[in-house]
This record gives sequence, C-alpha cells and structure tokens, in this order.
Amino acid sequence: MSEFTPLRSVLYMPSSNERALEKAKDIACDALILDLEDAVAPDAKPAARQAAAAAAASGDYGRRTVSIRVNGIGTEWHAADLEAAAAAGPAAVVVPKVETADQVRGLATALESAGAPEHTRLWAMVETPEAIFNVREIAAASPRLQALVLGTNDLVKELYAEHVPGRAPILPSLHTVLLAGRAAGIAVIDGVYNDVKDAEGFLAECEQGRQMGFDGKTLIHPGQVEGANTAFAPSEQAVEDARGLIAAFEDGQGSGVVTYHGRMVENLHVESARRTLSIHDAIQALATG
Repeated sequence: MSEFTPLRSVLYMPSSNERALEKAKDIACDALILDLEDAVAPDAKPAARQAAAAAAASGDYGRRTVSIRVNGIGTEWHAADLEAAAAAGPAAVVVPKVETADQVRGLATALESAGAPEHTRLWAMVETPEAIFNVREIAAASPRLQALVLGTNDLVKELYAEHVPGRAPILPSLHTVLLAGRAAGIAVIDGVYNDVKDAEGFLAECEQGRQMGFDGKTLIHPGQVEGANTAFAPSEQAVEDARGLIAAFEDGQGSGVVTYHGRMVENLHVESARRTLSIHDAIQALATG
C-alpha cells in the first residue's frame, strides 16, 4: 500500500439492520465490514444489498475504511452482490472462502468489468484448509488485493479443532497466512473473538495477534473496538523509543557503531522504528479527520 491504512479494529455490521448502520457512524473503529453474508438471512439479502451499497456510497462514515462483504463465489447472491458493491465504490469488497489465486484474479476482473473504481480494493477471506495451502499464491494474485482476512471460526470447524485460549490448534495456519501476506506486501487481519462478555480473553487474543504481526482484528461487537484500537497501536513508549532510535542513528551515521539505550542500532531497527511512526501518524490522522 502506498499510504498506510490503520486497520486495528475492523467491525462487522449486519447490513440488514438499519439501526446498526446508523450507529456505525459514531463507532471509533478503523474499518467497517457491511455484511451481506453470515449476518443476513436469505430473504433479507436483496434489501441488505441495497442498504450496504447506499451506506458505502454515502460518505457518512468519515475516514473509516468502509467495505462490503459479499456472499461467496458460487452462491445465488454473489454476482448481484459484486455488481452492487462495484457500483457503490467502497474502500474494499470482502469475499469469503477464497481458495485459489484464479478466484482472486476472477474477482478482480469481475470488479473491473462491473465498473468498480480503482480505489475499491479486494479483501480475501482465508478460512479453509485449501486456502491455507494456496495462500502464498492467493496473496500475490492481483494488484487489487489489499488484505487477507482470517476466518478463524470456519477454519476451526473445517479442521475439526476446538476454540482454546492461545489458539494452539490453528497457530500454524495463522503463521502461514502472515508469511504470505508479508511476502506480498499486503495487510493481514486476524479473526474474530466470539465471547463478547470475556473482555480478558479478548484482550489476551488481541495482544497475541499484535505480537504475531497482524495489522488488526475483525470484531463482532462495538464493545471490542477500544481494546483492539489500543492493542494494535504503538504505545507512547514505543513512539518515544522510535523517535529516539532514529535520531541516534542519524546523529551517529559515519561514526561506526551506533547505540541507543545501550543497544546497537542497525538499518533494520531504523526501518522498524519508521514503520512504528508511520502507524502512529496514520492513527493520529484518523482520529482528527
């Protein structure tokens, strides 16, 4: 991405719920996924499609990244969802259960054919064993692809695994998706935490996701937004250290070994520090925009 886009908190909102779409205008999340898939009953999907398209095109959500999750490839609603989303021109179209690079290329072609503007990117959900095996090719399949989104509930189901603290049963899959996303230079967004009443467990999983390298987390309740925003943002200390490290490196160039607080500083540390500051600056711009 040419400009860093904060995606710390990515909140699913059912597009069939008019009150939820209105409430979302005041929620301090970085991004919204206006959902046409799991959260919408079959008979409500046509009306939800219209509501999502209208919301995405309205410009009423400020600097939030507004996306639309369409129904999956092969479903009876997919083509109409994709056309409506393309016409609305959201920041991204989220597609569930993407499993191959050919599907990504087909989706990119379909969006272009439907007249989607260039700024409307593609987010591919990775949530099946087949997708995990193909994720490196998926991540590199199209310039329109901006993010990989973990569908951890479906992945756990497909593996016959269990939801446990620490997520040991799916850690290899999470790492594989992160590797693919970083190799392709695109964002990687962690899956949801299901128990909205378990704040401690949610925050622990946010911390785990940040430590692993995720850009942010998908959320199912507005009450999870603040925790995700805090967890995936650089702390004040991290920002101060990044500035100090860069200054020490610049002051010491040409003098041999450079140290900051007793630690040797190399180019790789400077690159990490600059990324920290770019994230911090982007979050500040989002908060004041």
